[in-house]
Formats: sequence, structure tokens, C-alpha cells
Amino acid sequence: MTVRMRVGETRVNVGHMASMTQREWRTFLAAGKRTGKLATVRRDGRPHVAPVWFVLDGEEVVFTTGAASVKGRALRRDGRASLCVDDEKPPYSFVLVEGSVTVSEDPTELLRWATTIAGRYIGADRAEEFGRRNGVPGELLVRLSLTKVIAQRDIADQ
Repeated sequence: MTVRMRVGETRVNVGHMASMTQREWRTFLAAGKRTGKLATVRRDGRPHVAPVWFVLDGEEVVFTTGAASVKGRALRRDGRASLCVDDEKPPYSFVLVEGSVTVSEDPTELLRWATTIAGRYIGADRAEEFGRRNGVPGELLVRLSLTKVIAQRDIADQ
């Protein structure tokens, strides 16, 4: 699909977006160290967006957050979230996941997943150190189900 925008009286070709296949978007979410942008809703209805480190586990995105943080409180209260992960380099791509969440404070699972997530972003050599730092009381283990996925690649022409 070609997307066009009007800038003044000039039409600008923005790109030929293509939907990603399930295999492509799963690979995209699992690749590298892209930070997810998690969207939740505050008690008063205002949106809240915060960066999160995450991993993909089957049909769920897994991350941790502080129980007392804005996102931790919002996730417990509302139980829904969206996560956007994008590639900021041309030709630009993104995956947007929407779904419900489950929240756990199980110390064994929290430590296990905090260590796994740290391995992705910090590296295997320091994963246990960061896992012990983040897998502690006061933190939440969050699983975001993949209820809806929108995934586009090649947004802008080269």
C-alpha cells in the first residue's frame, strides 16, 4: 500500500507499507535490544507511555515493572495495555501489540524472568546480577497476551 501525504500543495510519497507475517513480527519482537513503549491508562483517564525491556514467551510479551509505578498501578487496576516496538532506521517498521495482562509477584518466576530479560538487554555475563536487582519484592512480573497485533514493515521508501 502506498501512503501519500499532502504538504502544502505537494503530495509526498511516504512509503509502501507491507504487513508483516506472523513469523516476521515474532522475529522482529525477539531481535536485538529494541525497547518497547508500553501504553496504559491512568486512573483519571489520561494515557501513560513508558519504555520497558521485554521478551517474547509464546503468545505473551513478558516484562517487569515496579508495583508502585504508574504503569504497575495502572496494569493492576485496568488489566489492559498496548506495546509498540519500532525500528527507527529506514525503511522503518513497527509492531503494535494490544491485549490483557496478568500480573504476578511470585518470587521464583520474577527472578527467572528478570534474569532472562536482563540477558537480552545487558548480556549473559551480567544477567544474573541484574536479575537479582530487578527480581525483588516490590516488582511485578507482567504477561501481556497477544490479543491483537498490527505489524508493518517498509514504511518509507529508501
